[in-house]
Amino acid sequence: MSEEVINADPPEGRPVDAETGAGAHGHRNLGIALALICMAQLMVVLDGTIVNIALPHIKDALGFTDASLPWVVNAYALAFGGLLLLGGRIGDIVGRRKVFIIGVVLFGLASFVGGIAQSESVLLASRILQGIAAAAASPNALALITTTFPAGKERNRAMAVYAAMSGAGAAVGLILGGALTEASWRWTFFINTPIGLIVAVLAFRYLGESARQTGKFDLPGAITGTVGLTSLVYGLTHAATDGWGDTWTLIFILGGLALIGAFLAIEARSRHALMPFRILANRTRGVSFFVMLIVGAAMFSMFYFLGIFVQSIMGYSAIKTGLSFLPFSFGIVVAAQVASALVARVDPRWISGAGGVFVAAGMFGFSRLEVDSTYLTHLLPYILVLSFGMGLIFVPLTLTAVSGVANEDSGVGSAVLNTVQQIGGAVGLALLGTISTSAIKDKFAELAPGLQKAAESGQSPEQIKQLQGQFTALATTHGFTRAFIWSAFLALGAALITLVGLSIKHKDLANDGQPVHMG
Repeated sequence: MSEEVINADPPEGRPVDAETGAGAHGHRNLGIALALICMAQLMVVLDGTIVNIALPHIKDALGFTDASLPWVVNAYALAFGGLLLLGGRIGDIVGRRKVFIIGVVLFGLASFVGGIAQSESVLLASRILQGIAAAAASPNALALITTTFPAGKERNRAMAVYAAMSGAGAAVGLILGGALTEASWRWTFFINTPIGLIVAVLAFRYLGESARQTGKFDLPGAITGTVGLTSLVYGLTHAATDGWGDTWTLIFILGGLALIGAFLAIEARSRHALMPFRILANRTRGVSFFVMLIVGAAMFSMFYFLGIFVQSIMGYSAIKTGLSFLPFSFGIVVAAQVASALVARVDPRWISGAGGVFVAAGMFGFSRLEVDSTYLTHLLPYILVLSFGMGLIFVPLTLTAVSGVANEDSGVGSAVLNTVQQIGGAVGLALLGTISTSAIKDKFAELAPGLQKAAESGQSPEQIKQLQGQFTALATTHGFTRAFIWSAFLALGAALITLVGLSIKHKDLANDGQPVHMG
């Protein structure tokens, strides 16, 4: 490959401070700017999990079925992930601060609609709107960091805080979800409204606008990509109930893959592509994106399965379930600080590779769970191990994924990073959920004859019901542990890909913002 010289931050592309007119790297309120950006990012990320604990209450209140309830989570994840690229490109063309503010305001309003929803359709519509708003706010939040903070120590520190918010947001969502659900599931939505409005108001004063780039919006790419991903996820989910050979399962999966192929073809030919192939052409960025895809699949699935296990099998209340994930937030924040300190002295592949091994170890520990497992012995140690691994992964991969991206592409480059994590989570949860559901069905079929024998032996209805509950717990645990085994393999694969494929040196990250040679 011929050598390519990329200037990650050309002077003419630097944003201008709204008040002083100073360039981005001369911004006088970096601390407040970072706080606003991270507050918005935390709000966006935690909303992917904050409703998880509230799902049983939402089901009873609005009449969701077992088949439709997962879409309370999927509607948000797919709209978020599917439109992130468009959100990043709109920010590049219209102005990142403007699109960021529109996103957080819309997020707050959509959350309010979700909180007052009285029907299934209104709640799902609000979740889609939340995803659209998040797709506008999140990529431009990261882009504002890359164009506001000077390369080197200050940007690395800002990225560490941002990565900690991104990584810990999912766990914080479970904690808040548990606490708020004790009052009412509606507060899991209402809480976002004041946060979004406050961030929007302060952003006008403390965030500088970026220079506008020329270009057009790639709507055909956005439509084919989003619809294709939705079809693929629906097909994977459909397989859990009707099997992999079912006609509709195959139609949705193959149709989704065909639309994703059409999306790639459009992007390859479009002059205004949402995902310019030059973003992926660099090996470092390509590996970073692919590993983040795998990590997203593992992390989303872990929260989903553990959240249900702790409540349904261990019998924890909503608030106790949320608090049980508090060590995850602590571990990931500590690891993010460790990774931030190491990244200036150690090549990122060693940091992220070690993180992948930690994550795999944690997932394998969860695969050993049993019906009578206890929190202190069988959950807490592996929560800490996994969270530390996630922190080691997020910081260097966040840096390498946007390293060397030209300023005019920083918005879309940031969007790709967030897209792969969200899409990886949605696709991974659909696939691992299908594996888990199939294993649960097989285990329950194996145990079912015991119920028949109990009925024939003259046991009372209460005794039979109790036995059925025990069998359900055994089958559910069996299904979840199978999903965790596959998650462990995914994490090991991510570690191996990182160690082999991530070639950028720590010195190159320190010099980002100067001309960087990419070969």
